[in-house]
Parts: sequence; C-alpha cells; structure tokens
Amino acid sequence: MENLAKIGRWFYAISLIGLAGQQFYYGSFRPVFVPAFPSPLPGQIVLVYLFSLFLIGAAVALVLEKEVRTTMLLLGGLLLALFLFCHTPFELLVDPGVKQIGNWNNGIKELSIFSGSAFIIAGCFPGGRVPGQKDRAFLKPLEALIPFGAFFYSLMLVIFGIEHFLYADGVQTLVPDWIPGHLFWTYFAAVALIGAGIAIIFRVKVKLVGILLGVMVFIWFLILHIPRAVVAQASDMGNELSSVFESLGVSGIAFVIADGYRVRQGSIKRSGENND
Repeated sequence: MENLAKIGRWFYAISLIGLAGQQFYYGSFRPVFVPAFPSPLPGQIVLVYLFSLFLIGAAVALVLEKEVRTTMLLLGGLLLALFLFCHTPFELLVDPGVKQIGNWNNGIKELSIFSGSAFIIAGCFPGGRVPGQKDRAFLKPLEALIPFGAFFYSLMLVIFGIEHFLYADGVQTLVPDWIPGHLFWTYFAAVALIGAGIAIIFRVKVKLVGILLGVMVFIWFLILHIPRAVVAQASDMGNELSSVFESLGVSGIAFVIADGYRVRQGSIKRSGENND
C-alpha cells in the first residue's frame, strides 16, 4: 500500500507542475486558483510567476520527500487563503451566477483537490521538532487543519456527485460516444462520488473506497479528460488540459487516503490498516 500511496503523491505533484506550467505559458492564474476578476491584480504577472514557482517547488519537495510536511502545510494554507479571499468574494460580489452551484466548481476544486489534499499529504508525514531545528510555531495553526483535509476533499466528491444529478443532461454528453448507456454512467458516477465522499468522512471501509475511487477517476483521466484535451480548440485557453491535471490529482489523493494518513508525533500510524 505504501507504493500505491507514493504513486498517489506523485500524481498530485504532476498536477501541480502541470498547472504551474500552464500559468507560465498563459501568463495568468489558472481559474481553479484565482478567478478572473474584471480588473487584474496589481503586479499580477509577477504574482503568477512566483506562485507557479512555489507550486513547482512544492511538487519537487513532495517527490523527493524533503520537508514535505512543512511544504504541504504552507501550500494548503496558501490555497485555503486563495479560496477564502479570492474565490469566495468573487462568487458573492462579482459573479452574477452565484446562486448556481456549478459556478462554484473552481473554488470547490481549490478547496478540495489542492488545499484539502495538501493537508492530507502533510498528515502522512510525522511532525514534531527535530533536534537542532528551530521551533516552527507559525505552523501550529496549519497543523490544526490537517484533520479537515479529508473533509474538504470529500465535500467535493459529494457536491460533484449531486451536480451529476442536477446537470445530468449535460454531464452525459461527456461520456465517450463508444460507451453505451450515457445516462446510466452519469447516475452511476453520481452515486459513486457521493458514496465515496460519505464513506471517507465517516471512515467506513476507507482502504477499499479509496482504491476504487482512485481507479475510477484514473479511468476518467485516461478515456475522458485526455481525449478531450487533445481535441480542444485554442479558444479553450487550456481549460481541458487543466481538467487532465486536476483529475490526476483527485485520483492520486484517493490512493493516498486508501493508505491512511493519520500521524502520531514522530511516527506514522496508518489509519487504513484498521478500516478494511
């Protein structure tokens, strides 16, 4: 299971690098991180590049397993702040479709796929002060958010599952033409997402649920998101490619959750061992 969790962390790292690369290419924030306000932020291009470098640095630290807990805590805190102070005011004050749950999708993704997942990964690595290391008291508020990582992630699953029911006519068009029963698979995915979210929140068969969820989303990554990105028009501005990276991140974190991520001071305690 440790190898599966490591693959999951790599998937998340790839998603960060991929989205950062898009930001360098387009010279703007990806909508999943910062919404398109009517007026650009002061010094936005500099902020875009600095943020992209931080995403890449966090991904490299994750792959090399260097200062992972600290890096993921900082990443999770930054992304949570972007959700609270960028996406939330944008939806409440700027977006005319604020009452439509679908308009919150990018904010929900940032809260769950990226911020929540960062806290989940942080919880995979032991905390505590290493001899000779300076006390990092500023991390304590972020440490307290680790238990909320799985809730943020699961909240996305439940909301997106509900959206499959609400927007079934549109969602079924995303199913590849060569697969029969488009509406059936739309509802199947809805039930699977909602069920997985609830199971993770209440710690029911987490290992099994995490593996099945990770495999399901990885299949979507292969047969749905990659083909759509390949044929996407230039006017798409890379949104379909962003969905490729996002789906890979969702799949990866499901595998991390399957392995368990509760940590005791100084040593790792795999919660997944007691959940199957």
